Amino acid sequence: MSILYVSPHPDAFPSLRALIAARYGEAGEGPGSGGAHPRICLQPPPTSRTPFPPPRLPALEQGPGELWVWGATAVAQLLWPAGLGGPGGCRAAVLVQQWVSYSDTELIPAACGATLPALGLQSSAQDPQAALGALGRSLSPLEEWLRLHTYLAGEAPTLADLAAVTALLLPFRYLLDPSARRIWGNVTRWFITCVQQPEFRAVLGEVVLYSGARPLSQQLGPEVPAPLKSAAQLKKEAKKREKLEKFQQKQKIQQQQPPLAEQKKTKPEKRGKRDPGIITYDLPTPPGEKKDVSGIMPDSYSPQYVEAAWYPWWEQQGFFKPEYGRSSVSAPNPRGIFMMCIPPPNVTGSLHLGHALTNAIQDSLTRWHRMRGETTLWNPGCDHAGIATQVVVEKKLWREQGLSRHQLGREAFLQEVWKWKEEKGDRIYHQLRKLGSSLDWNRACFTMDSKLSVAVTEAFVRLHEEGVIYRSTRLVNWSCTLNSAISDIEVDKKELTGRTLLSVPGYEEKVEFGVLVSFAYKVQGSDSDEEVVVATTRIETMLGDVAVAVHPKDPRYQHLKGKSVINPFLSRSLPIVFDDFVDMEFGTGAVKITPAHDQNDYEVGQRHGLEAVSIMDSRGSLVNVPPPFLGLPRFEARKVVLAALKEQGLFRGMEDNPMVVPLCNRSKDVVEPLLRPQWYVRCGEMAQAASAAVTRGDLCILPEAHQRTWHAWMDNIRDWCISRQLWWGHRIPAYFITVSDPAVPPGEDPDGRYWVSGRSEAEAREKAAKEFRVSPDKISLQQDEDVLDTWFSSGLFPFSILGWPNQSEDLSVFYPGTLLETGHDILFFWVARMVMLGLKLTGRLPFREVYLHAIVRDAHGRKMSKSLGNVIDPLDVVHGVSLQGLHEQLLNSNLDPSEVEKAKEGQKADFPAGIPECGTDALRFGLCAYTSQGRDINLDVNRILGYRHFCNKLWNATKFALRGLGKGFVPSPTSEPAGHKSLVDRWILSRLTEAVRLSNQGFQAYDFPAVTTAQYSFWLYELCDVYLECLKPVLNGVDQVAAECARQTLYTCLDVGLRLLSPFMPFVTEELFQRLPRRIPQAPPSLCITPYPEPLECSWKDPEAEATIELALSITRVVRSLRADYNLTRIRPDCFLEVADEATGAMASAVSGYVQALASAGVVAVLALGAPAPQGCAVALASDCCSVHLQLQGLVDPARELGKLQAKRGEAQRQAQRLRERRAVSDYPVKVPMEVQEADKVKVCGLQQTEAELRKVDEAITLFQTMLL
Repeated sequence: MSILYVSPHPDAFPSLRALIAARYGEAGEGPGSGGAHPRICLQPPPTSRTPFPPPRLPALEQGPGELWVWGATAVAQLLWPAGLGGPGGCRAAVLVQQWVSYSDTELIPAACGATLPALGLQSSAQDPQAALGALGRSLSPLEEWLRLHTYLAGEAPTLADLAAVTALLLPFRYLLDPSARRIWGNVTRWFITCVQQPEFRAVLGEVVLYSGARPLSQQLGPEVPAPLKSAAQLKKEAKKREKLEKFQQKQKIQQQQPPLAEQKKTKPEKRGKRDPGIITYDLPTPPGEKKDVSGIMPDSYSPQYVEAAWYPWWEQQGFFKPEYGRSSVSAPNPRGIFMMCIPPPNVTGSLHLGHALTNAIQDSLTRWHRMRGETTLWNPGCDHAGIATQVVVEKKLWREQGLSRHQLGREAFLQEVWKWKEEKGDRIYHQLRKLGSSLDWNRACFTMDSKLSVAVTEAFVRLHEEGVIYRSTRLVNWSCTLNSAISDIEVDKKELTGRTLLSVPGYEEKVEFGVLVSFAYKVQGSDSDEEVVVATTRIETMLGDVAVAVHPKDPRYQHLKGKSVINPFLSRSLPIVFDDFVDMEFGTGAVKITPAHDQNDYEVGQRHGLEAVSIMDSRGSLVNVPPPFLGLPRFEARKVVLAALKEQGLFRGMEDNPMVVPLCNRSKDVVEPLLRPQWYVRCGEMAQAASAAVTRGDLCILPEAHQRTWHAWMDNIRDWCISRQLWWGHRIPAYFITVSDPAVPPGEDPDGRYWVSGRSEAEAREKAAKEFRVSPDKISLQQDEDVLDTWFSSGLFPFSILGWPNQSEDLSVFYPGTLLETGHDILFFWVARMVMLGLKLTGRLPFREVYLHAIVRDAHGRKMSKSLGNVIDPLDVVHGVSLQGLHEQLLNSNLDPSEVEKAKEGQKADFPAGIPECGTDALRFGLCAYTSQGRDINLDVNRILGYRHFCNKLWNATKFALRGLGKGFVPSPTSEPAGHKSLVDRWILSRLTEAVRLSNQGFQAYDFPAVTTAQYSFWLYELCDVYLECLKPVLNGVDQVAAECARQTLYTCLDVGLRLLSPFMPFVTEELFQRLPRRIPQAPPSLCITPYPEPLECSWKDPEAEATIELALSITRVVRSLRADYNLTRIRPDCFLEVADEATGAMASAVSGYVQALASAGVVAVLALGAPAPQGCAVALASDCCSVHLQLQGLVDPARELGKLQAKRGEAQRQAQRLRERRAVSDYPVKVPMEVQEADKVKVCGLQQTEAELRKVDEAITLFQTMLL
């Protein structure tokens, strides 16, 4: 037996390196693993045993008189030979050796040189600052390499990671504090990932990182004389010093060489600046030209390499246009038409994960329909975002020129907005391209384009002429900061539990909310000084009170019918009214009524004919009130009113009160209900029509659970305020009329008769003259200064983008559309309005189906919020970002400085090492796979990273397959397999048929998780794990007929499998598809326009083959389990199959070769019926008709294994007995804490499994006892 001599010191990292390697070698990680685990000896070897003294530990003796090896590098390689290469062959082995060498020559000296002196264990030969600088320089290549890689070589730990991690154990344990670890974020992420692996943990235990008792992070960096520089400065200077050293070396070389050699040396130096591990596509390819895939495939999948150049080529070739491949869009297509418009993102916006989910789903559907041969249009567009854009440009104007929009003037300000839009407004289009969205960009629309503006004007005029749009004075959500009405969706509701101070724009001090103030109104004409006490959270509004309301059945106030109370600051009395809306149980049962500043009060005022007195202007200052309140800002008035009530002895108390404060999500101002004359859309009849369309089934809303919400909204809809007091947007085409005729009295703003609409001012003048029966020259018009709500133009989007109200080919072909896909949070704000306006203006539904996807939340189920630090830019998931990069995004946002630190802590908790590069395909696939979680998606970025590994699996599988096919391979003209198919060929084609069926079925039902699961399972668990393994001996065998049939089947799997995945993963599938040979010369040039696999094409279902291979897989699982149970991971034991009948025997014989390949077994033999298995076999059931006997005789030490099993059984029995005894105690339910009882219940549930394991242990004990006889 081998003996491993190691140091007993817990920080002896060379010995730790050898011990971990032994663990990996024991686990059998890959081909060529070592033998049995060596015996560990915690001391140097005796000199009598060694041919010569080993210079250092660890040392490995492979047997008396046999090979001696010493030193961590050699010992680790001998113990874990599979750790040298990984899956990448020779190139991977070279890469591993390169990093091992770097660890030995660079990392270890730098780590020891910096750490040991800091711990006082060694006197430093150089300045401590220089030692720390050397460590910083040695970490820089690691940091850059790990920016794009999970491990140093391949997708799992290798000897390279083992060498580097153990070299850095000392710095991470004793030197690198949290601040320094943030600087080296990628190295830290990788280090933590490695030490969490079971093999590392078995040796190292829990690695505790340095907490920062000494501020060493301030010193970590290059050699500099000033010891107080920050870590970031030191890192920057380290890079400068490194560049300077390289430059000086280069200068020396150039001085010794002739000029020609100088030129030749310059180029390699330039190339050398790029990390060799960052695989990028560097071939010169002009935008729009096809990518060159003639070269050798890179060793591993790289999103940067794969995603390069494809999108410009797709766009340039017109693949996304519905005209592609046909004479015109109106040409008859028996496959049908698919049309969908994008929910237009705001022109000011940038992508967030909600956009990414929307576009992943929509693009997958679009690509599927396009590949099915349908005339397909996915129409892009962008919303002008009235409030958001105006706020952005106003801030820019003030920052750069010190001007407000009012100082600039309306026309000049609008020119500034258009200028900003041209410079910045297409940013989100670029981001959509990065996500692979296959939109027809030639049809892109902006809601302020002339075509859409014409539609908006036409819609307003028609609806106004029909009386659907009307003028009225009502309460609206008013932002005093924006000086505009805002929609409900632009109001955030902040919940308060009690007294809270909030920052309000325009106020230097914070304003108090969440308190209920009680005060008294004296009853008018009362001799007993009787009073009515009311309470309010907005005490300043009492200046606008016009009544006090009580419940009609409240006995406390029956005697006050017909009476009034007196407002102490105004010369008016307030009647006491009786109304059912009052809650008798709340407070005193009396409520102050302010119709002009509260929606409920407004409705009470309407019922009782009360006057609505407005006491605030558009800026929130008090009007129509006496001094000292007149002109005060509303929240300053709050304090003055409270003081005045106290002075008059009318204040009755103040208490905390939970409440909801409405905040404008653009300005963060507190929204004020104000009475304003505005334009409204009468929604009642349109809502009934929209509700009836769903009831009849003309409009299908999915998931169906949202239909109840739809009907509830439609049945309780209110008229829609469409006026906005902005400059940016569609100016309302309505004009106030002044008639120069004494016979016509002057009009008032709320009087709709004095307003006229028109497609032009001339048309409006004609209509006004006709209405008042005067000549046009007596009409003066003043166009409304307001603009329309952005949702009004968005509601017209499905038909305005197609040219409505003018007839066009696009309008006749693509309206109504096929589908509207969006988030369920805008079902009312956008979807309902599109349906109502579409039915009203065109007489037809704008689409036939509505699919509503879930809302994206973080991994903990929390709403995405900048203040929590959990908002994720999808491009950060695509490209990767460090923790420092995430922090910088917070600093560049408009987040309140007080919330930045809280957000940083959230980022540190969720992304301690930043976000790794996942690529577009993995993000898209992951988001679509997530949609099964119902209304909300709890997104874990680590799961997206898992799909990046899936992309790597696709890459490696295709690379292997292309090698197997060979350069001269020619696929058959059709997908029908020719020749005699083997059993496993029939099986994989049958499984492929099922994947095709499930994919098409899932797309049709919008069941995206079903599609992604079917495709993931086929590629990973069936093609890669089973078929490719079974194929290896066939391709390497002598039967060329079988090999050719296997190659044709393999090609079919690749061809169909890539087409299946293409809608979700367009980049990697195009890259791989372009490397496959074509069946026919006339094949489509791109995968995105290649026919999608359909059940009629792929009809290879074979239940018999599936049943037979399932037996092989069951046997394989049992063999693997037995090998693991008996620690035979490096040995290929013989296997004997005992069958119950001849049919099962025939099946087992047919699959014995597959079992041998899949289970890494030796001989796989089927026993004759009734024949006994050889002695010394472990046995387990593969099915009710087949038992597996695994030969252990001569492969294991029976005595040793028997001792281990008996100890295991004894411990399991003792634990079970202790648990039973503890729970049997009489006072157990009373004395034992509830959480302990709950934990015990879980353990009791596990007893059954423990008993089953004990039965297996007993069987094994019996077996080994027999072997010892």
